[in-house]
Amino acid sequence: MSQQRLSHAYHWKLGDSGPAVAEIRFKLGLLGLLPEAPPVRQGRHIPSAEALFDTAVDAAVRHFQQQRGLTTDGIVGPETYRHLNEARWRLGDRVLSYTPSSMQVGDDVAHLQQRLLDMGFTPGRVDGIYGPATAQAVGEFQRNMGLHPDGTLGPTTYVVLERLSRTVVGGAPHVMRETEMLRHSGPALNGKVIVIDPGHGGTDPGIQAHEADEAAIVWDITSRLEGRLTALGVRTYLTRTADTAPDETERARFANQTGADLMISLHLEGHTNPGIGGVASYYYGDESRGRWSHTGKQFAGLAQRELVARCGLGDLRSHARTWTLLRSTKMPCVRLELGYLTNASDAERLRSAEVRAQAVEAIAVAVQRVYLPPEDDAPTGVLHLPAAFA
Repeated sequence: MSQQRLSHAYHWKLGDSGPAVAEIRFKLGLLGLLPEAPPVRQGRHIPSAEALFDTAVDAAVRHFQQQRGLTTDGIVGPETYRHLNEARWRLGDRVLSYTPSSMQVGDDVAHLQQRLLDMGFTPGRVDGIYGPATAQAVGEFQRNMGLHPDGTLGPTTYVVLERLSRTVVGGAPHVMRETEMLRHSGPALNGKVIVIDPGHGGTDPGIQAHEADEAAIVWDITSRLEGRLTALGVRTYLTRTADTAPDETERARFANQTGADLMISLHLEGHTNPGIGGVASYYYGDESRGRWSHTGKQFAGLAQRELVARCGLGDLRSHARTWTLLRSTKMPCVRLELGYLTNASDAERLRSAEVRAQAVEAIAVAVQRVYLPPEDDAPTGVLHLPAAFA
């Protein structure tokens, strides 16, 4: 079973069997989440063709997903499989270098980024992607150590890196750096660049319930938000048109080309239980390992509270996730789930033009608040923005 086939064409879950499940079991074993020995049945080893996604694998997958900031559903889809592949790498296992067409990803890269950040270098966000900022930081480290600054972490550079003790112990250097960047950007929205990402689109309607569909509602809210932010002096970009549906990789690539300060991804939710409803927000983060977007977390919290206060939606709170879109964007990206279409009360609110306008104002206010210094900020639900940029 090829990696491409497993990660892009299938979602493996409890009760499935076959060579792909054997591969999943092997990877979980490498991580210490399953016994390393192959399973046996009636005194004989089970061949890979019969490997079963049993309750032990289900529990291991859920534990792994919870550790990695993924949706804890026990299903090995593209996101979970990608993380299983990345988790096997340890710093020093391989040579790391920057190749634009095929960037290396893995836990070893994230460990390197954290080490560089702790020592005062600027590898960018700790996201496990060996991009140009990480290569430049490695080059700076090499230059400081009297090594050839080629931006590649080979054996010699790795030995020097391991011999050095961290110059920063404790704390969160990335938080200080992002806070300083926000302060320098100033409180004015005029000149800020924001990407708005309406979920789904084209032939993909998203969640459909109560005579409404997700793509149409988030497109209407996006159009309103674009106009509201433009009136405040913000330059906005949309990741799709009304009739297209790029995938998350394409949306992240487009956003990165804009040089935006912030990205807002708009979605609705659905659930088999019609009683579940409310708004939730998500930002890039794996807080169990000390990795998160400080600005993303701050904006997600502000937007969450404003939406709950202004729209009367239930509060499902903010959460750290390592989803592709949140992780792959250079700017802070927040995904806002604006309610459950499968919940009758949420659906009624979301069909209301008045509530959509309130949601737009809540998001715009949250954007403004993320740039305000603490002494100029206002309590949730209080701040009013001008009707137009003067």
